[in-house]
Amino acid sequence: MRNALLITLVGLGAAFAQQGSAPKQAAKQETKQAKQEPKSKKLTRAEFDQLVAKPGSVVVVDVRRPDEHQEIGAFPVFLSIQNGEVEKYLDYIPKDRTVIAVSNHANRALRAADLLADKGFKVAGAIGVEDYEEQGGTVNKLAKPANDGKGKGKQ
Repeated sequence: MRNALLITLVGLGAAFAQQGSAPKQAAKQETKQAKQEPKSKKLTRAEFDQLVAKPGSVVVVDVRRPDEHQEIGAFPVFLSIQNGEVEKYLDYIPKDRTVIAVSNHANRALRAADLLADKGFKVAGAIGVEDYEEQGGTVNKLAKPANDGKGKGKQ
């Protein structure tokens, strides 16, 4: 009887262990999919400059955090939508313009560009602000807000 109970408990433990591995396997699959090569093109400085030379036909969607705009720099005109919220704000992105997604080194921007392309937007590709600078481009350095003594601005 004691052996039968022990065998049953061991069998149940093995069954639970197999059930527990299913979510782990699903998580591994999601991670693998997230690391897949992007479908969108990583733009060079020359390609980006050529596209933004026609400002009425493009929209630059910067998916970085506001502190990154200040610390690293930004392009003169952009629509700021953080990467995790792009899908939430699709209605704010003009469908009649070609989209260029921006991040620091284009990694987040490529994911955003793929998402936008999948949602029917015309996407030229993605570029990284730091990559653009390394290739000789100039970005705007944003001044940090001054503390006006009224509790506004960074302290």
